[in-house]
Amino acid sequence: MRRQRLGILLGAFAGLADAESIRIGSRRELLVDDHLIESFSGRAELRMHQPERRDIALVTDRPWEGNACAYRTIFRDGAKVRMFFTGNHYDLKVKGMKGHPPYICYAESVDGIRWTRPDLNLVSFGGSARNNIVMGPDTVKIPGLDKLETDHFAVFKDPNPDRRAGEEYKMLVLGNRALYALGSPDGFHWKPISNEPVLAKAYFDSKNLAFWDAGSKLYRAYYRDFRNTITGAQRSQQAKQDEGVRYVRDIMTSVSTDFIHWSEPQWLRYPGSPDEELYTNQIEPYYRAPHLLIGFPKRYQDRGWSEAMRLLPNLEHRQARSAVAPRYGTAVTDALFMTSRDGLTFKRWGEAFLRPGPHSNNWVYGDNDPAWGVIETPSHIESAPRELSIYAVENYWRGNAMNLRRFALRIDGFVSLQAPLSGGEIVTKPLIFEGSQLEINFSTSAAGSIRWELQDEAGKPLPGFSLAENPEIFGDAIDYTVPLRAGSKLAEAAGRPVRLRFALRDADLYSFRFK
Repeated sequence: MRRQRLGILLGAFAGLADAESIRIGSRRELLVDDHLIESFSGRAELRMHQPERRDIALVTDRPWEGNACAYRTIFRDGAKVRMFFTGNHYDLKVKGMKGHPPYICYAESVDGIRWTRPDLNLVSFGGSARNNIVMGPDTVKIPGLDKLETDHFAVFKDPNPDRRAGEEYKMLVLGNRALYALGSPDGFHWKPISNEPVLAKAYFDSKNLAFWDAGSKLYRAYYRDFRNTITGAQRSQQAKQDEGVRYVRDIMTSVSTDFIHWSEPQWLRYPGSPDEELYTNQIEPYYRAPHLLIGFPKRYQDRGWSEAMRLLPNLEHRQARSAVAPRYGTAVTDALFMTSRDGLTFKRWGEAFLRPGPHSNNWVYGDNDPAWGVIETPSHIESAPRELSIYAVENYWRGNAMNLRRFALRIDGFVSLQAPLSGGEIVTKPLIFEGSQLEINFSTSAAGSIRWELQDEAGKPLPGFSLAENPEIFGDAIDYTVPLRAGSKLAEAAGRPVRLRFALRDADLYSFRFK
């Protein structure tokens, strides 16, 4: 009887331990936040990394494109990388968008580096359809709506296995201050999914994006509003009596199971982050760890006129923009990095992910706005592993065209656990894994190293997996299978709570997974 009670008690404790542990299975975990980490020691810290500037991917110099091609979507689709982008032009002389209506345009690539514009023969411009225009404001007819605002859109390929036929590609697009849902079998030929607006409670005046989140089996939409006592949709009607009220640009989200019926909007949450204005969001599941959402919001800063502002590049152009609207001359923009595990609460880094840099065409409102989409591309070094490419706007609203610049980052390399040569360590919370091997993405110096240890839930090293018994690791690799001591069987620890201890010296650890 006593043994039976002991068994019941131990079973209860095991169940409690499982409930308090984090089940990671065999998924890849990026060290982009401290969600898995229980303690830091020494000089270990999480450090965000900034990408490196590469080549100009695209210059929007076609007559139907222009210098205000603000929003872009880039994603890999089979053997191609596809880009959908705004074709638009801003003329300061007439204080507005002129020359042509906004279009949705298209380019494609094999490697994400060299891009071509195929003739789509879909929309006529200047008497010819030999162009890369996918859609104009009046291409898709919706009853009761004169036109769509085709400069506020985001195309995505829908991986939902239960999607409706003919809606393999989707987008949300703005019309009469509300969002409409469109579907397409190929990304080129579009029709309404519903003739009624699907989202209407926000301002929607930037990139309005949505995607299928396979982990939660939901569509997630992210869009902009003005955070204050009234919604952005009411702002224009109440602007006169509300002079002096500060409306903060921020991001809202809704979810849906069918892309038609959406939940009530909720503001994103950024615990511990400063109250800053965010224009766009560029949120998506990270392809190597889709339970993690990554985002690259454009940060908006109106710095006002000062001596430092006047000493920035392109003063004459800045003054001309101010004549149209003061903030056009005194606002500057850069890009941030943030991540989420639930789609609502985000860890947002305060330091810029993309700085304007020492470039004369990156220091005005609208520059440094990232495209939506992170893809793998070949490295510029022949023998090096593939890397991540991220794209962002420069030369916005100047001349007759703007640039889309490519930036490169190590795969999984947004943030790392890092320590100097003097060393540092972390210990994770209790984890439950599946598999028989440990794989890491890491980099050390010639003198640096990473050591690891597997502990039980109480923090006691497991036999055969102590720091002293596991082989030292040094080098640089993306998917590196960690060597085990002869005779050690990692699979024996699978399925029950364990802790990982990592000790680093002049090293970075970007991600890990069991397999």
